[in-house]
Amino acid sequence: MKKFIQNHKLALIGTFLGGIVGYLYWQQIGCSTGTCPLTSKPLNSTLYFAFLGYIFSGFFSAKKSVNSK
Repeated sequence: MKKFIQNHKLALIGTFLGGIVGYLYWQQIGCSTGTCPLTSKPLNSTLYFAFLGYIFSGFFSAKKSVNSK
């Protein structure tokens, strides 16, 4: 488990921060009418932004190059 966390640290941090941002977005901005599919419920908003955090964390990971000789 410790090795998994070390290998995927950036993705885990991005997912966690995305979830926090999603919850804060729902709390501060949200959707007052309830017709917005992503921001009408805190779970939807949190999961959506956590997924975005995971995706965006991939932009900052170092690519490992494989030399084929």
